[in-house]
Order: sequence, then structure tokens, then C-alpha cells
Amino acid sequence: MAADRTILVVGAGQAGISLVTALRELGDDSPVVLVGEEPEPPYERPPLSKTYLRGEHDRDTLVFRPPWWFAEQGVELLTGRRVVDLSRHRPGEPGGTATTDDGREIAWHRLALTTGATNRTLPVEGADLDRVLSLRTLADADVLAPAVRAARSVVVVGGGFIGLEVAASARALGAEVTVVEVADRLLSRAATPELSAFYLEAHRRRGTRIHLGARATRIHGTSGRAEAVVLDDGTELEADLVVVGTGVEPRTDLARGLGLEVEPRGIVVDRYARASDGLTVAAGDCTVGPNPFSRGIAAPTRLESVPHATDQARAAAATLAGHPVPYDAVPWFWSDQADLRLQIAGLPQGADTTVVRGDVATESFSLLSYRDGLLVAIEAVNASGDYLAVKRALEKGMTIPVEAAADATAPLKRALRPVPGPANHEAS
Repeated sequence: MAADRTILVVGAGQAGISLVTALRELGDDSPVVLVGEEPEPPYERPPLSKTYLRGEHDRDTLVFRPPWWFAEQGVELLTGRRVVDLSRHRPGEPGGTATTDDGREIAWHRLALTTGATNRTLPVEGADLDRVLSLRTLADADVLAPAVRAARSVVVVGGGFIGLEVAASARALGAEVTVVEVADRLLSRAATPELSAFYLEAHRRRGTRIHLGARATRIHGTSGRAEAVVLDDGTELEADLVVVGTGVEPRTDLARGLGLEVEPRGIVVDRYARASDGLTVAAGDCTVGPNPFSRGIAAPTRLESVPHATDQARAAAATLAGHPVPYDAVPWFWSDQADLRLQIAGLPQGADTTVVRGDVATESFSLLSYRDGLLVAIEAVNASGDYLAVKRALEKGMTIPVEAAADATAPLKRALRPVPGPANHEAS
């Protein structure tokens, strides 16, 4: 393989496979080495906490590309390998060497880091007991799925999206489920208070017990197996399965080793997915960069979603291919919890006004968020029409007047209006 042209992509998750695919779509035919730590080829993660966990999803259909595709595209896929060292031949110039955990050295000319994130552990006594599990990878899901199906009582530590999706799946399989969340509301880092309140009641209606403002301080069991979770107020929750979903940490060790700028939230990149050396690109859960949809908020943002990983990876590929295009896609996200389909577009954080459209009691409604009178996001529950209309408005740099949004009898797609003055629809 010609080292003077080789592109090394470290990380074979959503961002890694999206970057490689985009490179080929852009006409870059340079040899590529794609290195992934998991033994499986790149696969979809979203079903793991939902249909795959419940036994409704065929394992083979998770895989993005068949083996022959990589060979046909001139991509050497290395699975079950971990890059343990990266170095440049000369600072400030292309080219370097990677070393994997099995001792292989890979010479590369251009470098992409799509290293993803790793689950936070629960720092309490008993966290190492049997039947204390987490979910990030397909291997995790293969262990968790039969455990959930066999469980009578499940405690989920963490009330974020993954925690609530696992909780909903466990309830659907017949387990008694309790969610423990240290914050004073569910989905506190990603959703408006109004949406948090809805999901609290929706999960309770479906039989899930929820403790807010509560911290797990100990897990105890017998014969090395978990039996209960103890909270900071002394409450003891029976559990023959404990699922830890307390968030993730970006994987930045290789970036630090290269001397790239890194902050606690990730590898710092610009709007073209370039790291601080101007040579390396990075994409996905491991990065923090300019808000891709600012509308007045210029602070660097870290996003965790499949669309973000895919869109930022495309920007990284364009940079590597020599045709840089800024990453300015409207953020969007979805979550399926029981029969509730949540779709989010834009970033509701920092909103000063929330408009409720529809009847929350029917579990089909949308929440439109505004900042200084300008539409910035939608959270739609079983309301795909509203979601699509707002996503289209945001993509076009348009807005929807507050009074029009509140009228649930009028289609939102007819209420789109230009943003007064210059549209603030680009990354800062």
C-alpha cells in the first residue's frame, strides 16, 4: 500500500464508515486503512437499546457494508485492533506512523480520528458485581439482551436517552423497572423542562418507577451477583439486573499524544473538522467544535448522535479530499421509547420561550423553542409532520411566528417566514 497516499482512519464506528464512504463518493481513490477495536465490521448502534435488545432485530442487518465492499473500494479494514501510538514524521507536515496493539506499523499520509467515546463507569462499591452491565457496543448488547429477558427486576442508573430506551425495552419484556437519575429531571442535558416533565409521567404511566435527585451509592449482592441498589437516602431497590447509563467520555488519548488541542469534552476542531494542527481531521462523538447551528450561540458544542457523526464525517472527508466544505448541518436526533417516537431538530438549549403545540395528554404534540423571538428547535412526540416542517424551516434559515406555532389547527409548513435581518444560520 502506497504510504505516500494512504489515509488512516482510526475508529470504525458511525463516523469512521461515513468518512470512508464520503471519500469514495468525492472521488478520492487513495488507499485507506480503517482500524476498529471491535471484532465486528462497522454496524448500526441505535437498534442496540431498542429492537435488538428485545430480540426483534436480525444481527446481520446491523452491518453497514458487506466484506466485499471494502476490498472493492480499496479499503483495508482492520477489526479487533487498537491503535496504541501515533506519531508524525515531522511536526507540521503530512505523514506519520501508527502502531497497533498487535505490533503492526502503518505508515500514513493523511489522518482521521473517529475514535468515539466510552461509557462512564459507576464509581461505587459493587459496580464490579455480575449482572451490573452497560450498553455501548454490539458485544455489550449480546450480553445485556439475554440478561434483560431473564430479569424480574431491573434498575437503570441514568435517566438520559440510552437509559430510558433500555428501561422502555425492559418494561416491554415484562420486567419491573426502576430508573435512578441524579438530576432533578430526566433528559436534563438535552431536552427542555417541558419535555422532561412529559417523559417522567409517560414512563410512570407505563409502570416504570423513577427516582429523581437520587444517587446510587452502593450495589450489593451475594455470591458475586447484584441483588439491590442502595440510594443516598438509604432506599434499597431490588435488582437482579443493574444497567448503568450515566453518559460517555470522549476518547482523546491519541489526539493528546499527537499534541492536538483537547478539552474535557473532546478533540477541538473547526468548522471544517480540522484539529488544531491543521492537518488531522476528527469527527463524531470524540469532537467538540463550532456550533453547527448557532443562531446566536457561538460556544463550542459537543453532540452525540448518528446524524452529527455522519454529517461531520462528510465535512472531514471533504477536507481530506482537498475540497473543504463547512459543517453547518441542522442538528437532529430521534429516540424511540415504548410507543413514543421523539424527533428533535435544532438545539433547544438557551431558549427563552417554549410553545406547546397540540395536546400533551394525547401523547402526540410538539414543543417549539424560541430565543429572542427566533425559532431555534423543535421536540416532537409522535408528530412527524411538525418535526419535518420545523427542520425544513431551520435548514432554510427561516422561522415560524410564535402565534402561528401555537395554532395547532394550521399546518406549520404554511407558516414559514424569513428571519428578520441577516439569517444567523451558520456556524460561528
